[in-house]
Amino acid sequence: QVQLVEFGGGLVQPGGSLRLSCVASRISFSIYAMGWYRQAPGKQRELVAIISRDRSTNYADSVKGRFTISRDNAENTVYLQMNSLKPEDTAVYYCKAQYTGMEYWGKGTLVTVSS
Repeated sequence: QVQLVEFGGGLVQPGGSLRLSCVASRISFSIYAMGWYRQAPGKQRELVAIISRDRSTNYADSVKGRFTISRDNAENTVYLQMNSLKPEDTAVYYCKAQYTGMEYWGKGTLVTVSS
């Protein structure tokens, strides 16, 4: 079974930083596009950042300049470095792997930005 597991969520103060990790198991990781999505209370799940197999990236306007997505294919891991965090970033963050006709999701990790 394909498995994606997120790590690194927690409580952080506004202006602080946090790094999320997502470790994939039992997939050919390097061929998958990877993404981070988030869902805040009362809102729909939204794209935060994506990284392709050749490491090109795209970000939601709300996180540009603050978040960085990266991947380590040798470790089957995708990261999301989050800096200058705002209360509006509070959400459950989900990891997704996608290849033609196939899509897998992690169960999410909660990030709370509060003073």
